[in-house]
Amino acid sequence: MDIINKPNHYTQGNVEFIQAIESTLSPDQFIGYLKAQCMKYLWRFELKNGCEDLAKSQWYLNKLKEVYQNHEQSKR
Repeated sequence: MDIINKPNHYTQGNVEFIQAIESTLSPDQFIGYLKAQCMKYLWRFELKNGCEDLAKSQWYLNKLKEVYQNHEQSKR
């Protein structure tokens, strides 16, 4: 099980929770959500899960970069 990239408890059937969230938000709202998730894991990493939280923050940052680039390209 990959607890950073594909945790089992965030998937139901073929749908991952992140996909469900994205489908209910506007692109700008989803970008805000991803930013908040990055901040959450950076805020707490020293007090809670250390490197695991840093890895989670990095996952959300990578997703944020991907979504932001796609969003900017769609504006052109």
